[in-house]
Amino acid sequence: MPSYNPPLRDMQFLMHEVFKVTDAYQAMPQHAEVDADTINAVLEEAGKFAANVTFPLNISGDEEGCLLDKTTHEVTTPKGYKEAYAQFVEGGWPALSCDTKYGGQGLPFVVNSALYEMLNSANQAWTMYPGLSHGAYEALHAHGSPELQAKYLPKLTSGEWTGTMCLTEPHCGTDLGLLRSKAEPQADGSYKITGNKIFISAGEHDFTSNIVHLVLARLPDAPAGSKGISLFVVPKYLVNADGSLGARNGIYCGGLEHKMGIKSNATAQIVMEDAVGELVGQPNKGLQAMFVMMNAARLGVGNQSLGLTEVAFQNALAYAKDRLQMRSLSGTKAKDKPADPIIVHPDVRRMLLTAKAYAEGGRALSTFCALLIDQELNHPDEKVRSDSADLVALLTPIVKAFLTDNGWIATTQSQQVFGGHGFIKEWGMEQYVRDNRINMIYEGTNGVQALDLLGRKVLGNQGASLKKFGKLIAKLVEEEGVNEKMSEFITPVAMLGEQMTKFTTEIGFKGMQNPDEVGAASVDYLRVAGHLVFGYLFARMAQVSLRAIADGNTDPFYVAKLQVARFYFAKLFPETASLMRTARAGGKTLMDSDAALA
Repeated sequence: MPSYNPPLRDMQFLMHEVFKVTDAYQAMPQHAEVDADTINAVLEEAGKFAANVTFPLNISGDEEGCLLDKTTHEVTTPKGYKEAYAQFVEGGWPALSCDTKYGGQGLPFVVNSALYEMLNSANQAWTMYPGLSHGAYEALHAHGSPELQAKYLPKLTSGEWTGTMCLTEPHCGTDLGLLRSKAEPQADGSYKITGNKIFISAGEHDFTSNIVHLVLARLPDAPAGSKGISLFVVPKYLVNADGSLGARNGIYCGGLEHKMGIKSNATAQIVMEDAVGELVGQPNKGLQAMFVMMNAARLGVGNQSLGLTEVAFQNALAYAKDRLQMRSLSGTKAKDKPADPIIVHPDVRRMLLTAKAYAEGGRALSTFCALLIDQELNHPDEKVRSDSADLVALLTPIVKAFLTDNGWIATTQSQQVFGGHGFIKEWGMEQYVRDNRINMIYEGTNGVQALDLLGRKVLGNQGASLKKFGKLIAKLVEEEGVNEKMSEFITPVAMLGEQMTKFTTEIGFKGMQNPDEVGAASVDYLRVAGHLVFGYLFARMAQVSLRAIADGNTDPFYVAKLQVARFYFAKLFPETASLMRTARAGGKTLMDSDAALA
């Protein structure tokens, strides 16, 4: 049976020593009183909830799955799931980073991000139920009318109700311009919505008395394509003027998907038959409002793979220390045993360190993005808000795609550490691999994220956002460029930063001649950009660790951090050279392939 220990020490290291979040919060009146003790206390309790409440339900929930009653259209979740959610609500966890105006606790997003990492390690499928609600909350908080906010946000904040996002239809996934769901205006200002949606995570369940669906649909006179999409809030039960629940709405679960992983999350086929909805934002401007939710979901999906990377690594490490197999190539290490533990073998260490490096790099990036979001939303300086928003936009596709690709590498290599036992259900590793696989697909496949990064976030603004990130690297080089102990961490990042400018310009010129060149290079480009970001973050972590050791701190944590950073730069970061070469190979061999793909 697997186990899980919340990585509180590493979270505290990032928040308090690397990013010094409480210093940053001093400039934000909303968070000025948040101190390290408060953050640490919340994280400790969050870790206990994840490890003690939801983690024990992960395997049993996967085995049991969800059950749909096709007569009532109601879904029963696995044993213990509903009760765990009740504890989650009772503990105030849904409200952690929500607006105090609607009953939230108003804590920084950094804390909420750490909470969800631990929940994802413990049980990704369960965590998706409250996780989707937070995205619905964000969209209504940003674009809902005061009336809609008053009606829905207090219940979403408390967790009394949950939310979903209803985008995908059977004939269209990422290309939302093709959607067919229709919204007919009514005399009372509401809309009657008809259509079908698929792949709706947490689309139906028995956790709460109401589910608030955010639905994309077309008005009768809407322009064709994505410019003719509107967003509506469509509750499972209509809400009366006094806030009580009214009649059952015409939106229901018509079926549950049979899936490779996340089996205990109800991935629903949603049917709408004259369902009553209310417009969110302006007519035909639905994507603008939905992107708030989609971007939150993309960051959340990266967090899902981060959580699985961490828990898979922990269990692979424990197994490698215990499993006896062969003798070390350099001589017997466990003389009192018939064989050495497999952790003595170089290739086992390679797999373990790969997972550990991708967990620690991913956690650093997730924390960094969460701090940027706090600054974007709350900093009094307009330039800080603008710069933070630009960096979040640049980093969002990297978080989604790079962390989930790395999560796939990490979970499969952690499974490999177990050998044949990794393929057997009782050890739990095959579930982490199965559950992680969806993270590379939904909320925009990783190929779509790569196009978004290169086409929109980099070339779309002539590299302005990328240059802002480059300034962070330049600042670090200026601080540590003459420090010999930092050279092994600084030099590779500085070199790649310089190469990135030429690399980006070259692809941009090719793309001006033939747009397929951007598509051919984008996946490789995103991975290079991901390593540039990870390299910068590992250099910062090494900087803090070296200073702590120089100050006489004997905590082995800092030595371990340097060892992981050295492994990362020696064994993983050099992938960038081959990626730039394959990106530069262009699109000809891909597009001149009709005979091969006939």
